[in-house]
Amino acid sequence: MDRMVASRLGQWLSLLVCGLIILKTEGYDVEITYVESAVAKGAVCLDGSAPAYHFSPGFGAGVNNWLVHIEGGGWCNNATTCLSRKSTRLGSSKQMVKKVAFSGMLSNKKQFNPDFYDWNKIKVRYCDGASFTGDVEAVNPATKLHYRGARVFLAIVEDLMAKGMKNAKNAVLSGCSAGGLTSILHCDKFRGLFPMSTKVKCFADAGYFINVKDVSGANHIEKFYSEVVATHGSAKNLPAYCTSKLKPELCFFPQHMAREIATPIFIVNAAYDSWQIKNILAPGVADPHGTWHSCKLDINNCSPTQLQTMQDFRKQFLIALTGLGNSSTKGMFIDSCYAHCQTEMQETWLRKDSPVLENISIAKAVGDWFYDRSPFHKVDCPYPCNPTCHNRIFDPKSVHQLEIDI
Repeated sequence: MDRMVASRLGQWLSLLVCGLIILKTEGYDVEITYVESAVAKGAVCLDGSAPAYHFSPGFGAGVNNWLVHIEGGGWCNNATTCLSRKSTRLGSSKQMVKKVAFSGMLSNKKQFNPDFYDWNKIKVRYCDGASFTGDVEAVNPATKLHYRGARVFLAIVEDLMAKGMKNAKNAVLSGCSAGGLTSILHCDKFRGLFPMSTKVKCFADAGYFINVKDVSGANHIEKFYSEVVATHGSAKNLPAYCTSKLKPELCFFPQHMAREIATPIFIVNAAYDSWQIKNILAPGVADPHGTWHSCKLDINNCSPTQLQTMQDFRKQFLIALTGLGNSSTKGMFIDSCYAHCQTEMQETWLRKDSPVLENISIAKAVGDWFYDRSPFHKVDCPYPCNPTCHNRIFDPKSVHQLEIDI
């Protein structure tokens, strides 16, 4: 009996070790870097602390190629919600972990990231709460909040330029979620920092947030963005070609400004973006009885009526996507998964079981587009047609936590 137990324990330990080895080979830890010099310029997080990023140096043929990836994390729309971030990693570099795991498009292994594995790869930490658009000089003595995201973005880029990015042969600005929106809003500014001889493109993962009414018929997200823009003083840092024609908060929506982006840009997004379903289509405030709660946790729990509402959301998303325009320099990978952010995780970026459109993975689509091997501009058929999807299933506690961000 003891021998049998020992044998099973041995098998279990072998499986555990194999699992850990797989995890280790798919990702690696990268130390944090604080941009202390930014503090004197007032380029600081919400709490006044120095901005930060994680930097994995390039090697081999990739030493002069740079990928700057912006972390996500929602937004804060007033002093109360911004104060709630001040004591967390989303508002203070003092609260950030010292190491983060790089995988997916940040992987340094060719088999997991064939086109960018040997590049200089940076993950910029997100601590301003407004997709790096804010710049308010005054600091309220009561809250001591600093709305300085636009300064933070510039200070970090200047720090990277001094570390060699000014000599870049190729450069990409990318991001996930609120960071994906950052890469859209700042795309042309990023391009403008380099000489014309540098190949510069932008890439947004789950950053194409759309302006639609919620299930109660209210314009919840537009009102929310209006408050974000007012609180952070964002208007002057949004594209002037948009703010000259529309209210500033509308220029926070890519559908109203993306057509004018001159720099090549690629959009990766789920048509049933799980964050947008939870927080734009069916936010808690629009669902007081919690009828959407189970559906938001797992798309398999949705009723036929809820699924129809989500199909209507997809139609509105695709209409909003026409705001990108149909220039050959603009690419897209729009799958029909219930997901949010698919480039930072190996399982959705590039693995044998990764989501594909016409047998092409996200990694291949982005790589082919960046290197001009072939354009990619594809939209998936409606849910549940794609068997390769990795549909998210959320912890019941997570829905309320996510909704705090909006």
